[in-house]
Amino acid sequence: MNKSTIKALYFDLDHTLWDFEQNSALAFKALFKQYDLGLELDSFLNVYIPNNIAYWRLYREGKIDKEKLRYKRLKTVFDQLNYKVSDALIFDIADDYIQTLPEYNSLFPGAIFILEALKPHYALHIITNGFRDVQHFKMKNSGLLPYFKTVTDSSTVGKKKPDPEIFNHALKIGGVSSSEAVMIGDSLEADIEGALNVGMHAVHFMPLKKIQPTHYKEIEQLKELTFLL
Repeated sequence: MNKSTIKALYFDLDHTLWDFEQNSALAFKALFKQYDLGLELDSFLNVYIPNNIAYWRLYREGKIDKEKLRYKRLKTVFDQLNYKVSDALIFDIADDYIQTLPEYNSLFPGAIFILEALKPHYALHIITNGFRDVQHFKMKNSGLLPYFKTVTDSSTVGKKKPDPEIFNHALKIGGVSSSEAVMIGDSLEADIEGALNVGMHAVHFMPLKKIQPTHYKEIEQLKELTFLL
């Protein structure tokens, strides 16, 4: 990667800038109190987190729709924990979770610092598989929105990462060619391989080394992106 030829940086949002797991835990903590659920939050999250990842993969692959994602990721957890709950309550919790989640604004360490440092040198953009309305509120409430020239979401494009169409759409509205752009994200399949397949450069964000190292360019902390300066 020759930084002198790079004009634009494209960031994933959840799990890259916006600390999804931290904010999700806070949202569920509030909902457990609101609904007086007789479950330990940590026990719930230990089951919910891998199930949420699995259902997001199915959604990304087009095997389930948005509504089924929101329902099944909760229904499966309650079933696995042998906790009796009505479908009506699951739908209520699912809806309230989507409303509550953007109220929490934890970002990964160094997020604002690195965006401040990079913005004078590059056009900054977002490419996200998240739902448009939710992602907008997340970015607005966390102070991220002013840093980015464009936000490309899968619901607008009709395709999800790693489909080439969403990357090509983002590049088009960003006014850059693929060789002039870098994708930064946590998902090896959706962000990194998806970007490389359209000719973009890519940086794999791996906080706490949660997965095995690969041959791709990797960082563990966002401040490591100073190599682009």
